[in-house]
Amino acid sequence: MIDLDALKSVQERIEAARARANREHEAPVQIVAITKTFPASAIESAYSAGIENIGENRIQEASQKFPHLAELPRLTKRLVGHLQSNKAGKAVDLFDSIDSIDSLKLARRLSMLMAEPHSNYESLLQVNTGQDSAKHGFHPENIETLLEALELKNLGVKGLMTIGVFTRDETTTRKTFQKLRQIKGRLNKHLPEEDQLTELSMGMSSDYEIAVEEGSTMLRIGTALFGERKR
Repeated sequence: MIDLDALKSVQERIEAARARANREHEAPVQIVAITKTFPASAIESAYSAGIENIGENRIQEASQKFPHLAELPRLTKRLVGHLQSNKAGKAVDLFDSIDSIDSLKLARRLSMLMAEPHSNYESLLQVNTGQDSAKHGFHPENIETLLEALELKNLGVKGLMTIGVFTRDETTTRKTFQKLRQIKGRLNKHLPEEDQLTELSMGMSSDYEIAVEEGSTMLRIGTALFGERKR
């Protein structure tokens, strides 16, 4: 179950970070509750607390969990983990948004699957801003490849996603988030007004305040809300 005191603390820290960055005039930063390894009741408790976005990492776990959910009409179910092309069809059926499109090959596969009856789909392109060989994502300098993916209108791409580097060096973490914001700006110069990217999904339990200061619109938070996961 979600820890309501922890949620309040996270929300207060988000607002403080927004104030430090002079972002109070912008739309509120969305919290995506990461519910991997937690039961369906954790999703329901997050929804009852006002969180309308949840994130799951694995297709198999989500397929077992989602049928047990109560009716949650405003809930947006997001896939935030790596997606293999051979599981793309199942992902499109299960989720409302794919936030981890990490290659042009996967983007093209999903675009074919997101035609009717999935015409109102949304998604995010994942960029490997830290250029970490252990992480997935578009290369941050391959702007042309990202633009090719954005031409696939069925994807309904709303923005970009990145995973911060695992380090205690705040400067390094901040640079990976700054890079994503800069890439969004570069891409938007090539896009018409109606297709402008607006979302930046960056920041997790350990670095979300830095992410908010650098322009995040969507935070993926699990441990800070639900506690440590069982191994």
